[in-house]
Amino acid sequence: MKVYFPNRSSSNLNKKMLIQPMFVDQRFKVKKKIKGMGNNYSWTQSSITKAIESDLKKGLSNFLLFIVPSDKQRLPEDFSFHYDVIYNIKQKFKKDITLLIDTCLCSITPDGHCGISHNKKIDLKQTHYALGLAANTFLEAGADIIAPSDMMKNTTRYLRKVFNENGFHQSQIMSYSTKFKSGFYGPFRGAANSTPKGFDRSSYQLPINDRKKAINSSIINAAQGANYLMVKPGMTSIDLIAEIKKETLLPTGVYQVSGEFASLQLLEANKLGKYLDLLNESLNVFSRAKADFIITYGARDIVKYL
Repeated sequence: MKVYFPNRSSSNLNKKMLIQPMFVDQRFKVKKKIKGMGNNYSWTQSSITKAIESDLKKGLSNFLLFIVPSDKQRLPEDFSFHYDVIYNIKQKFKKDITLLIDTCLCSITPDGHCGISHNKKIDLKQTHYALGLAANTFLEAGADIIAPSDMMKNTTRYLRKVFNENGFHQSQIMSYSTKFKSGFYGPFRGAANSTPKGFDRSSYQLPINDRKKAINSSIINAAQGANYLMVKPGMTSIDLIAEIKKETLLPTGVYQVSGEFASLQLLEANKLGKYLDLLNESLNVFSRAKADFIITYGARDIVKYL
């Protein structure tokens, strides 16, 4: 089995560890700039391939795709738009890129929650079924890595079971294994059409002040079959990376989330700092903290300097 993001012995930042998030939105006929996010757009199905081609020429090869459908579904089961987007991208670029697919329900549920809810409570059985259906569809379309970000109990175990039942024995999972409830997700929620309604996400995302629970969450996901682990948001989680790696022996990365990235843009806009210097500094800190991969909206901006 290919290891896309191995455990690193060096703490030097390099382009192979960078992952560029990309949004594809069925609602739009032309690309739309994401507020506060610099050179990041919500792309159309027809324009996403040109965007990836441009990034590929810059030296990027890893992409995390967020697919936003036009229609909401109370019980998500139609992932045909997702399939078409993934299939077309992989048919064009094949092994030239590593395509990770964010696997969650927040862009498709009417209330913007990461699972199917009833009376302000998550129905875990229905949520797992929908996530399994989605992830299996993504693999059939050609996804290289499934990245479940829902933070529901035992999702990794459930997906591994579904993959084995459907013949995807070598499929790879990058779990959002230590993901905190955070105020730093604002720009993303706008782009993903996923602002939660009715109740917040504290029932399934981690409390920021519980270190033991945060580390244990990654340990559990490792035991359930994840290939790669992640901490999120990046800057509020750097103290956890080394210990998670020690406890699980799995490659562990970091997600520099939209609010973190937007703050770098805001500092430059107000002449309080230089964006590229701030980006370089922040990414080198993640690398110094032993991250094996870094998801950052600034990957396309920094790659030519590495």
